[in-house]
Amino acid sequence: MAFLCVITHNQEPAMFSLSHLSAGFIAVLVGYTSSAAIIFQAAAAAGASQAETGSWMWALGIGMGLTCIGFSLRYREPVLTAWSTPGAALLVTALAGVPMSEAIGVFLFSSALILLCGLTGWFDKIMRLVPAGLAAAMLGGVLLKFGLDLFASAQTQPLLVAAMLATYLALRRRLPRYVIPLSLLAGLLVAGGDGLLRFDGFEWQLARPVLMTPEFSLTSLLGVGIPLFMVTMASQNVPGIAVLRAHGYHTPASPLVGWTGFTGLLLAPFGGFAFNLAAISAAVCMGKEVDPDPKQRYKAAVWAGVFYLLMGLFGATVVGLFAALPGELVMAIAGLALLGTIGTSLTVALANEQERDAALLTFMITASGLALFGIGSAFWGLVIGGGVHWLNRRRQ
Repeated sequence: MAFLCVITHNQEPAMFSLSHLSAGFIAVLVGYTSSAAIIFQAAAAAGASQAETGSWMWALGIGMGLTCIGFSLRYREPVLTAWSTPGAALLVTALAGVPMSEAIGVFLFSSALILLCGLTGWFDKIMRLVPAGLAAAMLGGVLLKFGLDLFASAQTQPLLVAAMLATYLALRRRLPRYVIPLSLLAGLLVAGGDGLLRFDGFEWQLARPVLMTPEFSLTSLLGVGIPLFMVTMASQNVPGIAVLRAHGYHTPASPLVGWTGFTGLLLAPFGGFAFNLAAISAAVCMGKEVDPDPKQRYKAAVWAGVFYLLMGLFGATVVGLFAALPGELVMAIAGLALLGTIGTSLTVALANEQERDAALLTFMITASGLALFGIGSAFWGLVIGGGVHWLNRRRQ
């Protein structure tokens, strides 16, 4: 804990800042509440026991925590990692009838391919070709749903959302660094007063890793492993790098991708099916509300890593804590935390008139949720928008 006692030039503790801590917590909250249920479904599809499912959550939490802290301290930039949500959704159907041992073999195979991409450096070369306006447009499209969910949640809990939105609008200029935690506090007070917090079935219980022996089947490797690799790279790592670039961070992509693949190799035998760069949850740690100084926002990602480690240690029990919160509160705080990032993304995307058509297409395709061949809309938005951008450049 010595790093908490380091004092900066303005006498503020180096790591213990409420805005950093709250941004890290909200990033983890968004990640877990939005897709943890899919992980349980994927584990069930592979026939996982309760202990094995807990081991999946342990491996994912530990892997994300260590990589978040390691990357952010190494590069001094807010680099967040996550599990592959599209990959988990793929596994829900693809692992039906596949033994757990073969599933572990699939995880190892996919992680090895991701590591290979990082070692060869080709991922970095591709990302240099993506214009900043298109990257920002894709980010805006990815995050738009969260902004819309803020107001959609008001249909069922108008008082809760109104209190949070009013707090945000009243304090966002006067207390920009604390407006998100204060908005969350307002939501918790209203939710508690209305009896919306459900802690009846909540229990604290440490998770225990379970070592699962892999088996390799050519059918599983080709039918599940390669799609898992492609979905993780196209739908997760590409948007993850785009988020960093859209916020002005130029962390080299290939080492990040390579280390997530290596982490997957280490933790796959315990259920860590895929690790990748985060996009949506990462954006929570990159806005001006986190810190006016972009060079200090990495501290929020470090705190996110700390919370991920706690999630891993307590496994599925912590998911029960999030389940105790009303869904409207989670959607509202996520939307409020991302409003500034959405606005910045659209500003950057539409700033260059020559790129505007391509950026607009990228934004709309990404926001549409289009999925082809198991690959998400972020990838297709970038591909189609990039094609239009290339054609426009040729004409000019």
